[in-house]
Amino acid sequence: MNTLIYWFRQDLRLADNPAFTRAREQADTLLPVYCAPAAGPTPWGFERIGAHRQYFEQSAVSALAEQLRAHGSGLMRIEGDPVERLVALAHEWGVDTVICERIAAPEEEAQVQALRAAGLTVEDHWQSTLFPLDELPMAVEELPDIFSSFRRLVEKAHTSARPAIPSPTTMPALPQGMSIEPITLQSPAPLDSRSAFPYQQQAFHGGEHAAIEHLQQYFRRGLANSYKATRNNLSAVDASTKFSPWLARGSLSAPQIDQALKDFEAEHGANDSTYWIYFELLWRDYFRLLHLKYGRLLYRASGLKGNSEPGHNPQGFARWCRGETGEALIDAGMRELAATGYLSNRMRQIVASYLIFDLKGDWRAGAAWFEAQLVDYDVYSNQGNWLYIAGYGTDPRGGRRFNTTKQADEHDADGAYRRLWA
Repeated sequence: MNTLIYWFRQDLRLADNPAFTRAREQADTLLPVYCAPAAGPTPWGFERIGAHRQYFEQSAVSALAEQLRAHGSGLMRIEGDPVERLVALAHEWGVDTVICERIAAPEEEAQVQALRAAGLTVEDHWQSTLFPLDELPMAVEELPDIFSSFRRLVEKAHTSARPAIPSPTTMPALPQGMSIEPITLQSPAPLDSRSAFPYQQQAFHGGEHAAIEHLQQYFRRGLANSYKATRNNLSAVDASTKFSPWLARGSLSAPQIDQALKDFEAEHGANDSTYWIYFELLWRDYFRLLHLKYGRLLYRASGLKGNSEPGHNPQGFARWCRGETGEALIDAGMRELAATGYLSNRMRQIVASYLIFDLKGDWRAGAAWFEAQLVDYDVYSNQGNWLYIAGYGTDPRGGRRFNTTKQADEHDADGAYRRLWA
């Protein structure tokens, strides 16, 4: 009897999950496991995972557990050090193989290495990008250090996305004698009516069903036709796709979005807005591929530059976190983030620039604050974007400093956003 552990990481879905499909095909009995992310304080003096992100992740895990239970299986949620807990679980149930997705960030890679060092066989599969690695027009080691060069190569080669895999109809049983308790979802923080991503509502919960329903209604309502014109709006649920929270938790995959986008274009025609949704998926892939190319170098204080380290302004950083800098647009953005766990992409760039260039803060502290607060925290995109703004990544301009007054004039000319979060 071949018993395997499947370790769900940031792939909290059953459909279009190649690693999970492989586990189902190999196992006679299968133990699905989810390890709660490590809590505890950051070096900057605050908890690593805030209430908004914690609840959204829990709602995704709870929904996955219900799906597995409906298939006659279940999901074991464990807390603590994932290496220690998985090793103990494997020994308890006589398992020697763990299958999971690969996450090419230092902490996540170290976990897999530690499991192997403990004697387990770990099959970790790369699956979070739109494009399979063997479809790319270059080896990962030859990835261009400028995004636009990467984009042109991919488009010139007509690189094919990975086809989405349908949801499974059958599931291996749990190991004989195993009983898994249902996962109880705790009450969320009170809903702030101003939220641009009201995750407390059922339609915005973290699970796969909510993700697919949101994807379908977005295209059904024709919102893709106006994406480029509205994506820089500072608030409103429909201003952008809002796919990112589900993508970050893995409740939705990039190939699923790509397929829905292609279906929409086939029926309604392509335009600048539909292309821009694809463009954003390319950026998402690029940050992931940079991790495969550079790994730990992306996590140095000096990033890829390697010749300078950021300073830090503890008092300024604390005011920034609280939304008390005295700069109305910045304070509005930081209050929204703290109140809702969400912030528009435009505002993320503006507040990041302000911390780095105006307050002379450490970009790593800002990245850690986003990691704690954002319901759509994604290790690849978070690290990549902060490096990009700070000038420690691949940006050829050496950083992106935003003029706060100009940004307010362009994106909040009537002051509505600043009044909303005053």
